[in-house]
Amino acid sequence: MTSSNNDVVALAQRLLACPSVTPATGAVFAEMEAMLVPLGFTVDRFVVGEAPDGPVENLLAWRTTGAGPHFAFAGHLDVVPPGPGWASDPFAPEIRGDLLYGRGAVDMKGSIAAFVAALADLPDDLPGTISLIITGDEEGPAVYGTLALMDRMAARELRPDMCLVGEPTSSQRLGDVVKIGRRGSVNMWIRVSGSQGHVAYPHLADNPIPRLVRVLTAIEAEVLDEGTDWFQPSNIEITDLEVGNAAHNVIPGAATARISIRFNDQHSGASLIDRIKAITATEGGTVEARISGESFLTQPGAFSDLISGAIRDVTGLDTELSTTGGTSDARFLSRLCPVAEFGLNNATMHKLDEAVAVQDLRDLQRIYALVVERALG
Repeated sequence: MTSSNNDVVALAQRLLACPSVTPATGAVFAEMEAMLVPLGFTVDRFVVGEAPDGPVENLLAWRTTGAGPHFAFAGHLDVVPPGPGWASDPFAPEIRGDLLYGRGAVDMKGSIAAFVAALADLPDDLPGTISLIITGDEEGPAVYGTLALMDRMAARELRPDMCLVGEPTSSQRLGDVVKIGRRGSVNMWIRVSGSQGHVAYPHLADNPIPRLVRVLTAIEAEVLDEGTDWFQPSNIEITDLEVGNAAHNVIPGAATARISIRFNDQHSGASLIDRIKAITATEGGTVEARISGESFLTQPGAFSDLISGAIRDVTGLDTELSTTGGTSDARFLSRLCPVAEFGLNNATMHKLDEAVAVQDLRDLQRIYALVVERALG
């Protein structure tokens, strides 16, 4: 399919010019819709959620050409705040030398532009369904984003056979890393209560700090696992410790701590919560928890081979399949179908003067086009 929408640099600049700090709504989604409608896509834009985690805009687009597999591309148009100190306006995209600068150039408006440009180059008679699952709430709490899109898809009976997430997975060169899984994430807030009193009369008080320290020492000593063939060992990190006691002569009435666990597929979020609760209960403490996502693994096979083959044909690289890094919305989409993540070089994501190599954008467009054509062909 030929279209003026196959200029990946121009498409990226259009998206980058729209401020879309998470949670994103508005102009950036209008630009996205304007890119997809000429390519024959049905576009469903909707806003959900209330403050503080919303409102969030999402976009679901699909196009069906005869019977065939359903290939989905997922991404996010929201970006982290740019912060001060940029060499140029972070929302006024600028090419300097071989690089295109702007907040979101790498994470991940550049990848979205590359996919749209790839669609414009696909044959008109390619059978099957192509969909785009685009959220404005990936960099934030992800409450009203991809999960809401999945509900929308279910209501329309759209279920992909495979999904490619355009996160910036490349490390040194475009195409050197494809993610086929991610560890899960759970945060827990531990509270140990005591009885406030004067430090000179400790027998009339109950100091919670030593008991919290014993809880954290026991948690720190936990060895969750030794890792697996595809995952590094799960780890527990103490990320906050607070008493909030402004007086030097007062035994506090409570002490709190926060821990974060990144875990592989030998655990679930719920099983880890139970494990920490059991340790905390020995000192009379309580635990509140929030599971950000479960671990997932797409076993190496036809889908990862397809992506690796397209990368090799364009770049000449042999791709590493990996599960390292933080969480992404693939943790949700893995419930629907096999999922892999592949996108631009991640060296400048979330940094000042975020930038993407113009040639990487063009090469990524070619790779995405090969992946979709081979997946549906």
